[in-house]
Amino acid sequence: MAELLTSAQMRAIEAAAIASGAVTGLELMERAGRGVVEAIFEEWPELAAGSFRAVVLCGPGNNGGDGFVVARLLKEWGWEVTCYAWDDLARQGPDARAMRAQWEAAGGVITPFVTFHPARDGFDVMVDALFGIGMTRGLEVSALNEEFLGCAPRRVAVDVPSGLMADTGQSVEPRYVAELTVTFHAPKLGHFLGVGPECCGKLVVADIGLKGGGGVPLVGPPEGLRLGKRQGAHKFGNGAALVLGGPVGRGGAARLAARGALRMGAGLVTVGCPGEALGENAARLDAVMLRVVEDGAGLAVVLEDGRIGAVCLGPGFGTGAREAGLVAAALGAPVPGWTRDLSASGRVGGGGGPGSSPGRGLVLDADALTILSREAALFGALHGGCVLTPHGGEFARLFPDIAEKLAAPAVAGPAYSKVDATREAAVRAGCVVLFKGADTVIAAPDGRCAVNSAHYERAAPWLATAGSGDVLAGFIAGLMSRGFAPFDAACTGAWLHVECAREFGPGLIAEDLPEMLPAVFRRLGV
Repeated sequence: MAELLTSAQMRAIEAAAIASGAVTGLELMERAGRGVVEAIFEEWPELAAGSFRAVVLCGPGNNGGDGFVVARLLKEWGWEVTCYAWDDLARQGPDARAMRAQWEAAGGVITPFVTFHPARDGFDVMVDALFGIGMTRGLEVSALNEEFLGCAPRRVAVDVPSGLMADTGQSVEPRYVAELTVTFHAPKLGHFLGVGPECCGKLVVADIGLKGGGGVPLVGPPEGLRLGKRQGAHKFGNGAALVLGGPVGRGGAARLAARGALRMGAGLVTVGCPGEALGENAARLDAVMLRVVEDGAGLAVVLEDGRIGAVCLGPGFGTGAREAGLVAAALGAPVPGWTRDLSASGRVGGGGGPGSSPGRGLVLDADALTILSREAALFGALHGGCVLTPHGGEFARLFPDIAEKLAAPAVAGPAYSKVDATREAAVRAGCVVLFKGADTVIAAPDGRCAVNSAHYERAAPWLATAGSGDVLAGFIAGLMSRGFAPFDAACTGAWLHVECAREFGPGLIAEDLPEMLPAVFRRLGV
């Protein structure tokens, strides 16, 4: 499984390799430059067949040293290469200065960067080796980006496009888009967060002979056998899930979630709804069961059934007093008007009232998140069996100070990323938080974290359709009902969600997502 590194982790891996004597900084720089040239020729094979014109922009750090290697190698290939660089040698490290000297020894000329106006010169390739992962905050490159946009028909970024922060995926404006970005050893967080994928174009990871990781994993394919149903098990043996629906006219979201849970392999899925909505749901559901659940007290009775392995609530739910009582009952918090003593049944939740058993999963989405954001007591009743699935607006309502910190520009210290924000939110909530987006981040309170990316070869823009989040909530509930731990269920559900969208393709609507699961399962060998 691929890992996403921070810039600090990457520098530490390089430093450890150099300190061990396994490699020198110059050797790493040479390998990096060769990796860039090889990626250029791999992406555009026609460029290897003749002489072309390139402009290479070399910054003051080691990224600039990589650029000098690229310039020298392209010149040796027979290209006409113009190299722009900083005049201030004091700002360059010894390895970058050595590569600069090699470029000059090979007959290369360095043009002062202050004269950079290449758009008028008609280059075939532009190589941006200005700042790389060393840019972490506030550096103004907007004027340069305007030049980059018209610089050449093929724009190549070394490590990251200048102006993009490698740890967060934030970018200065205007941002330029590279056709090809070549990074080294492992992708960085900024390649997959925020606008990073938009800026990077195609991402290539060049092997430069380093070892080491410790980054945030990208969610990958789950083990097929684990997704399969247990042979010989009856329907309850494969998990039972309860999805709570809203009033008349608002049941579609719960039905989508229920269909998602059922297709995910839950042996039995029930929609609980007010009596007035029973007929509407019955007209639209067949394999999904129905049960009247009027309020929190009614839900507390339903949850006495220990076979229910997961509860999903929030989609199309409502945010009134009834719904707050349902959230309370699901969380095991005290329910207004409920006096029955369930302590002997073992169904008492962490809040001291009736509710979920300790082994029951709970997915809180949409309106349930709004209720949590305004009810401190209910937020305090969250427990380790819960998964919160907020989009950006819901996250900001639940964790306003964390969202504010995430949105603030980085002016000092390490930049604060969506990974940092989701981890902090998970610790505060005491449960798994799945922060939705094309760059979905999933974090657990114990520090585990993963990124589920819908970018590059996994891009699925058609997921931006009403109801797709409701299906995701159902996917996660279905997995939890079958015994998946909350973090694993969130990661697996998010990965399958993207795969279902890709299986269907353009024209997708939310109803299509669950129906794509059988095809995805077959590919996984389930």
